[in-house]
Amino acid sequence: MTHGPALAPGTAATRRPHTVAAGPRTGWVLVPAGIAGWLASFQLTVDDWRLLRDPAYQPPCNISPVVSCGSVMSSPQGSLFGFPNMLLGLGAFAAVTALGIAALSGARLHRRLWLTLDAGALVGVVFVHWLIGQSLYELNKLCPYCAIVWVVTIALFWYITVHCLEGGIIPVPQGVLYIVRDTHWMLLGAWYGVIGLLVLTRFWPYWSSLL
Repeated sequence: MTHGPALAPGTAATRRPHTVAAGPRTGWVLVPAGIAGWLASFQLTVDDWRLLRDPAYQPPCNISPVVSCGSVMSSPQGSLFGFPNMLLGLGAFAAVTALGIAALSGARLHRRLWLTLDAGALVGVVFVHWLIGQSLYELNKLCPYCAIVWVVTIALFWYITVHCLEGGIIPVPQGVLYIVRDTHWMLLGAWYGVIGLLVLTRFWPYWSSLL
C-alpha cells in the first residue's frame, strides 16, 4: 500500500477555515436580541432627551419608587464615559442586528470578526453586570428598559461564545465543548436565575407589598 506525501503543518488541510457560517440558532439570537436592545436603547435616548429639555418630565418607565428609569438616566452611572450610555447601545445593537441578518442569509463571516464580536459582547456583559450592581445597591432602582438591555446582552454574549466554541474559533477541550453544547440553555437559565434572585431579595419589601 502506498501513501501520499504527508501534509506539513499549516497547509490548507490542517489550517482552520478563515470564514465560519453561523447556524440558524445564532442568527435567530442575534436578530431579535439586537432589535430588542436597540429599541430599549432608543426609548432611553428619547426619554433622556426629553428630561434634558424638561426636568419635570416623567418618563413612562417611572412606574413606582423602585421601578423607575428617570433617576437612573440622570445619575453619573448613566453617563459613565461622559455621554449617555444608551448611545453605546444604539450603535452596538444596530451592528449586532446587521450581522445577524447577514448570518441568517448564509453569509460566512471571518473568524476575526466572530472573535471581535465575542470580545465586544464580553465587554458589554461585564459593563452590564457593573450596571446591575450599581442599580441594585447604589441607585436602589430597577429600570425596565435597562433590564431589557441586561437580558439581551447576556444572551448575545452567551450564544456568540457558544457559536465560537462549536465552530472551533475558540479552541477548548472536547469535554468542555460537550458540556456547553448539551447544557447551554440550562446554564443561561441559571445565570438569569441568579440575577432574578438578586433583584427579588434586594427589593423584597416592595415586591411583598404588591401581594
